[in-house]
Amino acid sequence: MVVFPNCKINLGLNILCKREDGYHDLETVFYPILLNDALEVVREQLTADRLQITDDSSEDEVNIKSTLHNERLTVNRLQITDDLSEDIITNTQSTLHNQQLTVNGIRLTTSGLPINGDDDNNLCVKAYYLLKKDFPFLPLIQMHLHKVIPMGAGLGGGSADGAFALKLLNDTFHLNLSSEQLIAYALQLGSDCPFFILNKPCFATGRGEVMEAIELDLSAYQFVIVNPQIHIGTGWAFGNITPKIPEQSIKDIIYQPINTWKDLLINDFEQPAINHYPKIGNIKAELYNHGAIYSSMTGSGSTVFGIYEKGREIELSFPKHYFVHTSNVNR
Repeated sequence: MVVFPNCKINLGLNILCKREDGYHDLETVFYPILLNDALEVVREQLTADRLQITDDSSEDEVNIKSTLHNERLTVNRLQITDDLSEDIITNTQSTLHNQQLTVNGIRLTTSGLPINGDDDNNLCVKAYYLLKKDFPFLPLIQMHLHKVIPMGAGLGGGSADGAFALKLLNDTFHLNLSSEQLIAYALQLGSDCPFFILNKPCFATGRGEVMEAIELDLSAYQFVIVNPQIHIGTGWAFGNITPKIPEQSIKDIIYQPINTWKDLLINDFEQPAINHYPKIGNIKAELYNHGAIYSSMTGSGSTVFGIYEKGREIELSFPKHYFVHTSNVNR
């Protein structure tokens, strides 16, 4: 089964206060956009290369968790062959001495944009093991992630992948989890992840996990997304703003005509980012110079988007290493 995790933009982002738990209360509107990764999950047969040998058990007992039948098999001797399957584990003599066999639950492969870091820190892998704790019968799987959405860019690409992995595993293996339950799991992966369970325009508060669906239809517009390949750390971003309560809530501003947003709908992270990285401000100016009705940085940056009338021809000139994408809304 294949799904296509989409990205989001923030329409306004106010940081209201810092909480006692170290997180920040915020308000924003999450809006889904058609810029997609691809994520596939298939059941995988157990083969010899999926078995890990460690040296902390006796030769008389090798425990293997059978992910096919949700039971624990105990064998006194194990014969490993090149065509070992999940269905056939041969109880026979072996030369194993003081070794234990365990089964890797997930094999992750990737393509597209390079993904930094270990697989164990990938939110898709974390999503699998998060569900595996409560649903131990989840089988061995192979997961492939084709990465298109820029990472660390304020577009929520990693969060989308993790949330879509939860939904995909739920649907593929009939876990029968409700949206509310999936949201609770998603919050354990990250503050942005719950949005992608609903994946509809939402006014969000708290850490971003308290969501209220809103009627906001921007299908008459097209979006230009520009990422200058600048990484802005979340810690740096929060460290350069002063939380405050705005004079007018984003929830009120968002229902005003879009041509009024320019002076009202603000991302608190944007100005400090522009001060430190002038290229971000240059992108925003370029988008406005070419007819954008509204432009803003999304999330903590560094991606900037512009909203244009649908059908308008837009000729932009950015350096070749910039990521530039024209998109419609995700419907």
